[in-house]
Amino acid sequence: MRIGLHVVNFGFPGGAGSIAPVLAQIGDAVEQAGIDNLSLMDHYLQIPAVSNDPYAPMLEGYTALGFLAAHTRTAELQLLVSGVTYRYPGLLAKIVSTLDVLSGGRAMLGIGAAWYEREHVAYGAPFPPLRERFELLEETLQIAHQMWEDDDGPFHGRHYQLTETICMPRPLQQPHPPIMIGGSGERKTLRLVAKYGNACNLFAGPWGGPDHTRAKLDVLAGHCRREGTDYDRIRKSVLWTGPLRPDAAGGLAFVEEMTRYAAVGIDEVHVMPPADDPVAFVTGLGQHVVPALASVRSSA
Repeated sequence: MRIGLHVVNFGFPGGAGSIAPVLAQIGDAVEQAGIDNLSLMDHYLQIPAVSNDPYAPMLEGYTALGFLAAHTRTAELQLLVSGVTYRYPGLLAKIVSTLDVLSGGRAMLGIGAAWYEREHVAYGAPFPPLRERFELLEETLQIAHQMWEDDDGPFHGRHYQLTETICMPRPLQQPHPPIMIGGSGERKTLRLVAKYGNACNLFAGPWGGPDHTRAKLDVLAGHCRREGTDYDRIRKSVLWTGPLRPDAAGGLAFVEEMTRYAAVGIDEVHVMPPADDPVAFVTGLGQHVVPALASVRSSA
């Protein structure tokens, strides 16, 4: 099973001046630990699930990933996940292409329908109804695919009109950087995964156990059959929201729990470090979790 580190809290000891050096240390620790994927959230303001303080530090996601590209060598880099309302789709595809080129082919496009209304209102960004946001999401996925293919002509959608879809330089990954669509909605989100995506991301832990995850993956498999998509080619990941102590006992318990998720088809897990000492957390993962997790295989 692959493992990713998902950094959600930038309130490191030492204030704003500590953010860059700590992120650099996290990047180095991720490489030393053998972690596969390094991700950040994509928000304007810190979200209530992490902190009730809207003044808590929150970095712009792709700028921060560019910084991390220079402080990592092998880890895949992504936002988990970009809100479809935050950037025009052609620009988003260009940004991910840039990250892919500058990281040596390690970018992933993570995208979802967006949900945090407060930050949209605060920054003056449009926040249309959910149905429209899903329409925007599907058109954005169509545009990204076109930007990364040979067709550099126009795109005419209901919401977006592009006269040209030139994207140079092309991403290093071919045919394109992998696309993760976040969310677990059965009628829309998982259908979009089957039609346009290379990976899905579900919640695990208190928000959803293995049986819940199995049910979601069964729905995804059904969409894949209807779309003519190979279900096995889609990476199935979860964001772990439960406790995790990266010591010998805690690591063993976590790997045992992940074995249950692997049994229903999960092949990647993302975990979140605490803000007080994220580097020690990553080091502990490398010692007590990553080697054991590497032998866990998806069996569904």
